[in-house]
Amino acid sequence: MSTVLIIILVVVALLVIYLITCYNSFVKLNNKIKEAYATMDVYLKKRYDLIPNLVETVKGYAKHEQGTLEKVIQARNMAMNAGNVDERVEGENILSGTLKSLFALSESYPDLKANENFVSLQSDLNRMEEEIASSRKYYNAIVNTFNTKTEVFPSNLIANMFGFSVKPLFEVENENERQNVKVEF
Repeated sequence: MSTVLIIILVVVALLVIYLITCYNSFVKLNNKIKEAYATMDVYLKKRYDLIPNLVETVKGYAKHEQGTLEKVIQARNMAMNAGNVDERVEGENILSGTLKSLFALSESYPDLKANENFVSLQSDLNRMEEEIASSRKYYNAIVNTFNTKTEVFPSNLIANMFGFSVKPLFEVENENERQNVKVEF
């Protein structure tokens, strides 16, 4: 065999190895993204399950605040029924705003603030918010790694070849929404 043929075979073999390695890396990152989203989804569903109990507790004390309570339930349903990440983010932003209104409402009702069930639900909700924030951070970190790999040369060629595209981040809308729901006792 000639030296040129050996060099060509080595280069082709290296390119094939790089292609396989890069493809496998995309698959692994894509699976981690799915896993991270599923984990975050579990915490979101737990929060959704707390909201009806919270609304029922508030309803007994704040009969004149039906509009706020209905907005919380509508926002919860919108977030729960979201079809994709972008819709879920929008629903979560609206839900966070309505929950803040609900907790602000509790300030007007001292008996409600003293209710053990309400305090317990607030505490549970605060824990869920912390878990959601943590899982959102992990999800976004993996998505950033995936997106960077999808956009930089030469891995972007392999991403395009196999149909890997940029994934959306799970971000809150504005700086005020980036704060956890404050629960005061």
